[in-house]
Amino acid sequence: MPETFCLDLGSVYIKSKEAPAKDVLKDLVEMCRGVQHPIRGLFLRSYLSQVTRDKLPDIGSEYEGDEDTVMDAVEFLLQNFTEMNKLWVRLQHQGPGRAREKREKERNELRDLVGKNLHVLSQVEGIDLEMYKETVLPRVLEQVVNCKDELAQFYLMDCIIQVFPDEYHLQTLETLLGACPQLQPNVDIRTVLSQLMDRLSNYAASSLEALPEFLQVEAFTKLSNAIGKVIEAQADMPMVGAISLYVSLLTFTLRVHPDRLDYVDQVLGACVKKLSSKAKLEDNKATKQMVALLSAPLEKYNDVVTALTLSNYPRLLDFLDAETNKIMAMVIIQSIMKNMTRIATADKVEALFELIKGLIKDLDGIPMEEIDEDDFKEEQNSVARLIHMFHNDDPEEMFKIICTVKSHIMKGGARRQTFTVPPLVFSALRLVRRLQGQDGEGAGEEDPATPKKIFQMLNQVIEALSYVPSPELALRLYLECAQAANDCDLEPIAYDFFTQAFLLYEEEVADSKAQVTAIHLIIGTLQKMNVFGVENRDTLTHKATGYSAKLLKKPDQCRAVYACSHLFWVDDQDGVKDGERVLLCLKRSLRIANAAQQMASVTRGSGGPVTLFVEILNKYLYFFEKGNSQITGTTIQGLIELINTEIQSESTTQDHASIAFFASTLRYIQFQKQKGGAMGEKYESVKA
Repeated sequence: MPETFCLDLGSVYIKSKEAPAKDVLKDLVEMCRGVQHPIRGLFLRSYLSQVTRDKLPDIGSEYEGDEDTVMDAVEFLLQNFTEMNKLWVRLQHQGPGRAREKREKERNELRDLVGKNLHVLSQVEGIDLEMYKETVLPRVLEQVVNCKDELAQFYLMDCIIQVFPDEYHLQTLETLLGACPQLQPNVDIRTVLSQLMDRLSNYAASSLEALPEFLQVEAFTKLSNAIGKVIEAQADMPMVGAISLYVSLLTFTLRVHPDRLDYVDQVLGACVKKLSSKAKLEDNKATKQMVALLSAPLEKYNDVVTALTLSNYPRLLDFLDAETNKIMAMVIIQSIMKNMTRIATADKVEALFELIKGLIKDLDGIPMEEIDEDDFKEEQNSVARLIHMFHNDDPEEMFKIICTVKSHIMKGGARRQTFTVPPLVFSALRLVRRLQGQDGEGAGEEDPATPKKIFQMLNQVIEALSYVPSPELALRLYLECAQAANDCDLEPIAYDFFTQAFLLYEEEVADSKAQVTAIHLIIGTLQKMNVFGVENRDTLTHKATGYSAKLLKKPDQCRAVYACSHLFWVDDQDGVKDGERVLLCLKRSLRIANAAQQMASVTRGSGGPVTLFVEILNKYLYFFEKGNSQITGTTIQGLIELINTEIQSESTTQDHASIAFFASTLRYIQFQKQKGGAMGEKYESVKA
């Protein structure tokens, strides 16, 4: 090509220094005007930039002189860039209209030819901040705005951001951002601004010395205003684009100004204002961006308490649909659990429950029958774990927290209460044990937290749970409360909780397996109680033994009745030790075991295994060792002989586990004999 030959000739002429470099460069630019075919012109000017890049009159260059200055090099590059951009934009108008898509593809492939000019420009050492601010950036932006081409504007804005130094962007932020609202409506300005904010935030992260500059130039304010103007100028911008801009601005703010919560709340508030015309977000992509926006503060601060101070945070949650609201609530809870965040005041608990309301009550938009059962359980278990994260060392504030939790979970519906009531109860019981010994009114307190007041509240909560219905769970919680009342030496309250447990057992627990579990829980709890007087204890133990004997299956009856023997023999210093009633329970359980054996013989033609007899034998041994005078070696000897007879009986089912259990018990007796001492002497009367 003769044109490229001329360029090579011009390059050699500059090198010869027979004429000022600026004059030769100017002539070369003018010569290139003669080639107006877009593609040929682009490649020609690209070649011009390539052959002259090392011959520009730059600082420290051999071509710099009195007549050749850095400004001449800048002017040459800017002129070449302007002409190349015009050719590139004009390319879209070449050829027939039906080939437009093909031409756009060609233009996209040729864009780097134009961008190289800006890259060469950014490499000129003599361009300082002042020159960039006064000459380079305004000229480049003027060309970007005036070309009115979407592809060119997006690409060139991206080039400006990528090739020039970050500190230059920071000092010329207002000029750069001022061009954004002037771009064509379809330009992806979101990506442009996001890249700019990413570069600036990376710059801030890599250089702590730069942080004062961000404050000095008011970078946040300028970016915030620019985003507002862009969104306002592009009225038809999709909601996902607007929210994405706020996500980028928030990311910038959290990285550059993490200590400025007012900035963070301002970004969220701007998003609230943009969404104010909508009831709920319906676009899935916009919803994902909203989740990213709301998650950013949690990830940055690792502290939900910080998010609770942001007034616009809950307002944004209101724009999410019910399903996404629940997802966001799970993110919040997971953040609390991961960082072991303690929520220490009732006000913060109230604010937190407002954020996670999608999990603690039914929201419009999701019919209960459409909720996946496994997901529901996972969500409610998360809420239950969350309740254990509420703590304050001050009893009064802790009581307020418990009351706040109660007010929310009692509105959550029957399905949720089986998950959320237990942690509330145990949290309250922890407070009760901290207040142990306080039964009066707090001096000078308007509404003091006392064990009595807490127990009254718990009674209401558990009573509501029994109507869900979850009687087995309610019964367990009544027994836990009774034990706590026992520790606080509150006999009337403990007795009332036992009464409620027995009423539930009578009226609501119908399943035979559930009855067995419940009666053993009642017996085990009652055995540990030491607050009751003789009359109250007799009443309760009588009830427990009566219900034990009324269980459906004989083996269950037997085990429950011999378990009741522990109610009459407590090892504590002041514990009950009624040997006669212990023996009565054991004899009664033995009769029931005999009846079970006979019933098995009648119904199946063979007796059952001797497991029950061996279990009763072990109970006899326990009380024998504890010093119950009613249990003698002769009694134990008689029971051993009975078991041997049963094992040798042809009607007895030969169960290896039962026989091994019996053999192990006999070895234990032999061991005690051989050990000697007082216990060995006691066992001498047992022939085993």
